[in-house]
Amino acid sequence: MKYSLFWGALATCCLSGAALLAQQPYLPDHAEMMQRYRKVQLLDSLTRKKIVRHNVEASWFPGGEQCWYAVNNNSQDSTKIYYLVNALTGRKEVIRDTTRINRLTAGSTPQSPVVQRAPSRWQDFETDSVSADKQWMARIINGNVYIQSTKDSTLTQLTTNGADSGQAARYEALAWSPDSKYFVGYLTRPVVDSPVYHILTDVAGTTRGQLRSQPYKQPGDPFPVYQLYVFSVAGKKVIRADAEPLDFFGPPVLHWRHNQPRYFLYEKVDRGHQRFRVIEADALTGNTRTVLDEQSPTFIYESRLYTHYLPETNEMLWTSEKDGWRHIYLVNTLTGAIKRQVTRGEWVVRGIDSVDTKKREIWFRAGGMEQAEDPYFVHYYRIGIDDGRLTKLTPAAGNHQVYFSPDRKYYIDKYSQVNVPPVNELRRTADGKLITVLERADVSSWQATGVPFPEPFHAKGRDGKTDIWGIMCRPTDYDSTRLYPVIENIYAGPHDAFVPKSFMSYYIDMQRLADLGFIVVQIDGMGTANRSKAFHDVCWKNLADAGFPDRIRWIKALAEKYPFVDTSRVGLYGTSAGGQNALGGLLHHPEFYKAAVSSCGCHDNRVDKQWWNEQWMGYPVGKHYEEQSNVTNAGKLKGDLLLIVGEADTNVPPESTYRVINALIKSNKTFDFLPIPGMGHSDGGPYGRSRRNDFFVQHLLKVTPPDRNTNE
Repeated sequence: MKYSLFWGALATCCLSGAALLAQQPYLPDHAEMMQRYRKVQLLDSLTRKKIVRHNVEASWFPGGEQCWYAVNNNSQDSTKIYYLVNALTGRKEVIRDTTRINRLTAGSTPQSPVVQRAPSRWQDFETDSVSADKQWMARIINGNVYIQSTKDSTLTQLTTNGADSGQAARYEALAWSPDSKYFVGYLTRPVVDSPVYHILTDVAGTTRGQLRSQPYKQPGDPFPVYQLYVFSVAGKKVIRADAEPLDFFGPPVLHWRHNQPRYFLYEKVDRGHQRFRVIEADALTGNTRTVLDEQSPTFIYESRLYTHYLPETNEMLWTSEKDGWRHIYLVNTLTGAIKRQVTRGEWVVRGIDSVDTKKREIWFRAGGMEQAEDPYFVHYYRIGIDDGRLTKLTPAAGNHQVYFSPDRKYYIDKYSQVNVPPVNELRRTADGKLITVLERADVSSWQATGVPFPEPFHAKGRDGKTDIWGIMCRPTDYDSTRLYPVIENIYAGPHDAFVPKSFMSYYIDMQRLADLGFIVVQIDGMGTANRSKAFHDVCWKNLADAGFPDRIRWIKALAEKYPFVDTSRVGLYGTSAGGQNALGGLLHHPEFYKAAVSSCGCHDNRVDKQWWNEQWMGYPVGKHYEEQSNVTNAGKLKGDLLLIVGEADTNVPPESTYRVINALIKSNKTFDFLPIPGMGHSDGGPYGRSRRNDFFVQHLLKVTPPDRNTNE
């Protein structure tokens, strides 16, 4: 019995030892590392050859019943095959006549997929504006308002309190009513933005550094103030409206009531992004009243707020996250009452392409409606404003781009996933019916190289309920019995989501890094956009969070599924907000992240641009700005750090990085620094990326990178 126990224990020890041996960290020798660098250079040359065939360029002819499209047919050059397609029959014709091809391409160039219309809330600064009946011209002369008859050029001055010099108040932005009885203008108190500076150290033909500056509004800086005035043609009256001054953004577009044009609507976004109003003004009296008033305890994402006015019916379409998801509402503009929630459900309206006022239909894009799919996949739909009848235009699983014919009777649907090549289909808009498959991408040449596609992966976030989505790139020659360090490509900017969803989009640089012997991942954690309001709200006054609790759980879940993932050696890199996040990982989560490369980081949100930071960190600038600054927290640094900055960065002032450097020096911290003369807002370009790769090879693989000074 004792002998059997002994041999059993010995066998157990041997098996455990074998398992441990099989799971030793992957530490390549120098020769193997040099071979890997050469393979990465080969990958660069392969990607330049465009070896994924049948990348479709398409364009419709006027009338919408015919389109042409071209595919790159040769993997080694830009040779294309051109087709002419009949949308009624689905018949495809190969075009071989060069003259005919030239006529086609000259007359109808490839169209881009539809995109959401930009909100038209702010009007131009007109100085001369002609009335609709062409009888009058409203003019601004020396900062004051005049009205001039177009019949006899009689000029009448209406105001005297404007000026046209320095920072004195002046009138701006004139806009007429449709009946030519009234026009509107704004007495504006201008603001001169303070400059930021940088020095170009190596300008050709000079022997001294060149100082450059630009106006740059930072959080807390003042805005111009616009006071609404209404001018009446009859009696040449001037009325100051009883409205609050506009102190955030410029003069709004006016929406005049269809049958009573003495009334108009305009929109007001309060600074701090927590209140949005639609206000009605009476041009006869100057009285105003609030029609729609949305307030949020966190933020309203103003740049994605969509409104569309239907003046004939005194209605407007408006997007809101009031029920926890971004949806479309129909509003009565006379009362402000919500007549109908047009879309609803635990999914997100991602964009509105157009509104058909005759058929009362909305054409829109959404993510998350298809329950079995990645919620970030974009699909296209059409919905009735009144009956809610929904037509799905893109039924296939994947991330979609649609090219509509001019009459919208047909469309080309291009869809793919990061690991599923594109398919291009011709469909009928009325019911989404498939007419024909135009092309399926041929990726055989790519697959022959052995380079793997990224792998989507999702795991539960910090709440144990919400799915967090990302992708993984592994080495082309990975060995499942080895342990590979993990490097996260991080960007946690709350203005969007960033993990690629379409085929061959933006992951090649990650694959280059993976082929050096890493598992490279990209993740959208909580605090980023395109999910629920609660998911997004995590960022509110909390940019230092950067979704790290979700990212760390995701990487650990990845390691549970794939034993070759080594969570004891994790690095991260990023640019801009990603640069802020990369350094933040070492400062706030050093127990997990061991090395970081931070490029052009906006390390202190007080130093970065106003419009981006106040949207997420709020206004006024509070103590939380300082508390979450990488400058403030620099003394917490643990792990290995490389900072990169372009000296000509006009997006994020370079001093954001230099202030971090000064704080690190004062805290007696060790770090690497790469300033790049003449470079703007960037990850460092080819040289910076090369240094980044070397940095991770040295600190996570513990191998000396190539000595390029000896041409190694």
